[in-house]
Amino acid sequence: MRRYNIQIKESAAKSLKQLPPNQQLRIRQKIASLAGNPYPPETRKLKGEESAYRMRIGDYRVVSEVLEEIITVLVLRIGNRKDVYR
Repeated sequence: MRRYNIQIKESAAKSLKQLPPNQQLRIRQKIASLAGNPYPPETRKLKGEESAYRMRIGDYRVVSEVLEEIITVLVLRIGNRKDVYR
């Protein structure tokens, strides 16, 4: 089984640092789990996007893109569900 590299955009990392510490830990663990399986059951494909997926973690969402050609998961956005899709 291949392992995917995880890359987090600078803007997403900044958003993550602004969250409460307990939420940061939860989200970091979920993101790390994407290295083994970039398509876990709790992810949903975003409509209107070619390869973007969202993962629900409580009231927060992680929007990522799976780049199969370079075996990488790129985290695009992290935020509260009411703000993340804007």
